[in-house]
Amino acid sequence: MFSLVAGTALVLTSLRFTHDNQIDEQFASDFHEDYKVYALTMPTNLSFAGEGVPLEDPDVFERMDKELLVNTYWQSNGLLMFKRTAKYFPVIEPILKKNGIPDDFKYLAVIESGLINVVSPSGAAGMWQILKGTAEERGLEVNDEVDERYHLEKSTQAACEYLREAHDKLGSWSLAAAAYNMGINGVQKQLERQKTDNYYDLLLNTETGRYVFRILAVKEIIENPKKYGFNYRNKDLYQHIPTKVVAIDSSISHFADFASQYQISYKTLKYHNPWLRDNFLTNKKNKTYLIEIPKEGFQGIYLKSDEGVKPEKEKN
Repeated sequence: MFSLVAGTALVLTSLRFTHDNQIDEQFASDFHEDYKVYALTMPTNLSFAGEGVPLEDPDVFERMDKELLVNTYWQSNGLLMFKRTAKYFPVIEPILKKNGIPDDFKYLAVIESGLINVVSPSGAAGMWQILKGTAEERGLEVNDEVDERYHLEKSTQAACEYLREAHDKLGSWSLAAAAYNMGINGVQKQLERQKTDNYYDLLLNTETGRYVFRILAVKEIIENPKKYGFNYRNKDLYQHIPTKVVAIDSSISHFADFASQYQISYKTLKYHNPWLRDNFLTNKKNKTYLIEIPKEGFQGIYLKSDEGVKPEKEKN
C-alpha cells in the first residue's frame, strides 16, 4: 500500500514537473518573440545652441549613444518629461528669448530637476537647482518664509543671467552649460589646465562630463518622440492652469485663512505659489508680493477637454 501511494505521488510530481517545464518553455518563447530592445541610430546633425556636436570623435559618439539609450529606455521618466514640458516650457521659453539665451537651454532645466521643485544634497533648489548664495547674488529672496528659487519666472531669469555671464567669460554655449553644473571658475581652470577651448575636448568629472550629453539626449527625444517610441495624445499632457494675480503688501497671519477668502484650499495656494515656504508671511518691510490664485473652474481642467496642449511638431 505504501509503495503504491509513493509511486502515484512520484508520477504526479513528474507530470507537474513536465507541465511546469512546458509552461516555462512557452513563456521563454513568448518573451523572445514579443520583447525586443533595439540599438539606436545616431542622429547625424546634432547641435546644441547652434554649436555642432563632433560625433566623428569616437569618445563623443559613445557618450552620446549612452545618454540616448538611458533616456529612451527609461520610458516612465520619458513620458513624464513630455507631460511636464507641455506645461512649463511656455513659461520658460519667452524668458530665455527675452534674455538672448538659446532656446535649447530649456532642456537644461529638464535634466536638472525633471521640471519639479526638488532640493539637491548640496542644497540647490527649484526647477533650475540654484544654490542659496547664487540666488541671492542674482536678486532672489531666500529665507524661511520666502524662497524665490521656487518661483519659476524669477528663477528662470536668474538662470539666464548666470548663463549669459558664463557664455561671455567662456566663449561658447556648451561651456556655459558645463559651468552651470561645475561653476565658471571650475571650467576656466580646466580649460587652462588642458589647453583647450572646447567642451568636447575636456576631460571632466563624471557629472559635468555627462552634462551637455544629457541635455542633448533630452532635446533629441523630446523633439522627435515617435522616433524613440513615445506615443501620447494631446489630452495626456499636463496643462497650465489659468491664474489671476493678487498683490499683497502686508503681512498674512495664516495662509489657510487667506486661501479660504478665494474659495481655494491651503494646498492649492501652495501648489501655485511654492515659493511661499511657511504658513504665514511676516513682511515687515511691506514688500509687494504677487500671489497666484487659480481661476474658477480649475478643478476640472483635465476632464473638460480632450484637446489639451498640443505637443511640438515632429521633425522630418
